[in-house]
Amino acid sequence: MTALAETLGRTERDGAAPRDGLTVEVVRDLAVVETAWRALEADPAALMTPYQRIDWVRAYVGAGIETGDETLVLLLKDEASRPRLLIPLAVGRLGPLRIARMIGDRHANFHMPLFACREAAAMRPEALAEALVRAGRKAGIDAFRFGHQPRFWDGVPNPLSRGGLPAPSDAYGLMLGPDAEATLRRVFSGDARKKVRAKERKLVEVLGPVRHRVATNAEEAAEIQAAFYAQKAARFAALGIADAYADPAVRRFVAAATAPGAEGRGPAIEVHALETESGRVLATFGGAVDAHRFCGMWTSFDTDPELGRFSPGEILLHRLIGDQSARGRRALDLGVGEASYKAKTCDETIELVESVVPVSAAGHLFALAAGSAVRLKHRIKRSPRLFAAAQRLRRLGRG
Repeated sequence: MTALAETLGRTERDGAAPRDGLTVEVVRDLAVVETAWRALEADPAALMTPYQRIDWVRAYVGAGIETGDETLVLLLKDEASRPRLLIPLAVGRLGPLRIARMIGDRHANFHMPLFACREAAAMRPEALAEALVRAGRKAGIDAFRFGHQPRFWDGVPNPLSRGGLPAPSDAYGLMLGPDAEATLRRVFSGDARKKVRAKERKLVEVLGPVRHRVATNAEEAAEIQAAFYAQKAARFAALGIADAYADPAVRRFVAAATAPGAEGRGPAIEVHALETESGRVLATFGGAVDAHRFCGMWTSFDTDPELGRFSPGEILLHRLIGDQSARGRRALDLGVGEASYKAKTCDETIELVESVVPVSAAGHLFALAAGSAVRLKHRIKRSPRLFAAAQRLRRLGRG
């Protein structure tokens, strides 16, 4: 850990006298902080989301999605020099301002710090904000903008969410039990399970046996992702909207994140498929994972209208939930945003907030403007009338 403070040009300590005993190290190279990061991840007491795994972050940064941004990692320690929390940041320009945000942008559904333990997450929100301001001054940051902050994670309040404004959309999830069949019975009604079994039987009558496949290596992941990209491209084309997954940088990120890591570590993103014996992929699902949780990032299905009546995506979702439960994961979520399949599946609403920690005088003005924008987006998203009007304007803009 001493090496972190001694690596000139890569790590900086805040110089102000810390309150609450917190000191901040500003690390400018992922390799420098990797040992400490992996130690935090490996501790069973850690409180974190899969999006803050170093393998997920490294894949994202290495893909070059956010060109021009500077990568920083804040490592907060207590008086005994024990790491208490870690925040991976991308710092970019917004006009004349330098704004820091959590790495992952729209590709990460949760932007929470990695806490060493529940006790670390219980720190005073004011102490955390003060530490961020000290680090921001040192790094030349005008403001920190934190989106998709869960109010609670695993039942623990997130200090970074205190005082935040409600996000336009929340996320939806469910707890998993140790018994896969019992979990499926709890999540899905008897009638819902019966309908899915009937659809699967009819699907088998048409296409032959189907199987649920989890990619176990980079080659299998690439096969599933090739089907995903084709299915998404067809879907976006039918809707007349741009294909966000056509970006080569996004595909580089996915390829790196779905490949198993060194020393037997699993991939940062796990991909699943429902496919026929001949290898035709009918539906896919991908999610960020750690030892305890599956966080859904994307899903797709074959757009062949003849297959729609069999609901291959719904069949895969049932298989996915059973698989995650059987493998010992404790929770699963289906990401941010409203969708009928989420409402039918999930029994937990993960409330999200947006917050800004201003550092400079200009950062305070930015915080006011950002707050107004969040309030407006929240109002539009929660009003069917306003949301419909916004959708019409968006279509006119594309047309």
